Amino acid sequence: MKKATWIRTVILVGAVGALELACDTGAVPAAMVIAPSAMVLALIKTVQSDDFGSNVERTLSAVAVAMSLSIVGGFAAGFVLHAIPALRRAFNPFLAAYYAIPHFAFYPLLIVIFGLGQLPLIVLATLFAMVAMIVATMSGLDRVPRVLLRTARVHHLSLADEIWHIRLPAAAPHLLSGLKLAVSYSFIGVIGGEFIMSTGGIGHEIAFAYDNFDNARMYALILFVLLVVTSFNMAVYAWERRLMRRRSA
Repeated sequence: MKKATWIRTVILVGAVGALELACDTGAVPAAMVIAPSAMVLALIKTVQSDDFGSNVERTLSAVAVAMSLSIVGGFAAGFVLHAIPALRRAFNPFLAAYYAIPHFAFYPLLIVIFGLGQLPLIVLATLFAMVAMIVATMSGLDRVPRVLLRTARVHHLSLADEIWHIRLPAAAPHLLSGLKLAVSYSFIGVIGGEFIMSTGGIGHEIAFAYDNFDNARMYALILFVLLVVTSFNMAVYAWERRLMRRRSA
């Protein structure tokens, strides 16, 4: 695992260094991409601006609500579909084709239904992220060893105890994979919605900077989003590795 970490680090540092060199030598024009060092400096300047905190709070609060709803709702729906095979067979075609639907096309309709504000963004992001959690939950529950379920019945465990002590630990790797996807899709849903029709938030600020050819601010905000999402996913990944080590032991 340490070797894989070193390889990832070398690749990342090499890619950033190559981009820095290409920007400094003019091989990549500044109108297209600015140097990584310029992105960092622009991010520091953007963080110190007066409106940065309010935009971050607006976006992250919407992402947090959408993420919570998609994870909890996706797990509940996945558990129900797994428990009722007939219902699962009925929904499988819809789940398989779900991400072929252009979800952002429904954003104007959501504004008509829910009005302006954060609610349409939260609904859009939740709809975008929940199915990933549903599929991950069903996949994880499908792979719970039957011997563990028989052991639970032999010991007369209640359904709640069986879920908590048997099914959740056994399905944990797949559930964590669904959680990581739900986080990413929640960010995509909220920020993508802010791109289209919003008066604030990180997505709106990125779109505004793009429309005004403010590459420094645009890439600074993109870098901020990447850092936030990567940090969260790395924390989940570390938790996942810890669970796998405990299972192996």
